[in-house]
Amino acid sequence: MKERTILLSVSIMAAAMQLAAAESGGLQVPRTVEAGSAFSITTSASSKAVLYIVSPLQVLRRDVEPGASVDIGSGALHNAGHYLALLVGPSSTEKAEFDVVAASQPASVSFLAKPSRLPVNLPEGISGVAYVFDVFRNLVLKPMPVSFKLSDSGTPQTRSVATRNGVAWVKMNSAPKAGAAQFQVSVGSVANKRVVQQVPGDPCNLRMSARRSGERVVVETEPVRDCSGNAVSDGTIVTFTQTYNGRSEATVDVPLKRDVARTELPAREGSVISVATGVVMGNEIRLGGR
Repeated sequence: MKERTILLSVSIMAAAMQLAAAESGGLQVPRTVEAGSAFSITTSASSKAVLYIVSPLQVLRRDVEPGASVDIGSGALHNAGHYLALLVGPSSTEKAEFDVVAASQPASVSFLAKPSRLPVNLPEGISGVAYVFDVFRNLVLKPMPVSFKLSDSGTPQTRSVATRNGVAWVKMNSAPKAGAAQFQVSVGSVANKRVVQQVPGDPCNLRMSARRSGERVVVETEPVRDCSGNAVSDGTIVTFTQTYNGRSEATVDVPLKRDVARTELPAREGSVISVATGVVMGNEIRLGGR
């Protein structure tokens, strides 16, 4: 049914463009109409005629009595766009053009926030984009103030931005502390919300200690933190490497568990044990030396 309406409207508009008659002053239409609002079209028809209101997505038909105006009820025209009014009579056709614009009051806001997960302390790392729609899902092109708010355990960040062509966007900093942040957008009484997970950054100041246990040596990191003091996520791989006279003796990859990594290596005198995770290097321990 929708496809048939579109084909009909396109056919009527194409036929209207081929009419030789110029636009008549006898067909009076508003220059702009707010979507969903009622309005009247004045005609000077001297006999019965038919009024067509056409857009690419909609066709409206009304019978017209001689000299009468045509009332278009609330909700009849709800798709924003450019419209063509055609008054077809027995001997002539009059035409006029007008625009239907989005309703002035926002009814919903579509909100995109990315990424959904990012490290802490990242300047302008969070992007938010809001699209403002009226009750008929037309994009509200009129500039409107949009409020963005990012709330976490610290002081909330707020921004106020005016829409441009129905869209407003902003960038926010991720917080120093890891955790879930509530990212909210509001336009008037309409609001929408997303959750952004802020995770610890790269480890800082990686340190380990060692103790002998018979023929083995137990090496263990201190609790691993990022540069802001957040505990690095469990499962992060820590690599322990043992070398002797510059040659690799053993390499062990250990995931963090409850903030620390622990393993055992041969207690070979004179060997050097180092620790690293990602691009972060920790301290070294020489067995049998200081």
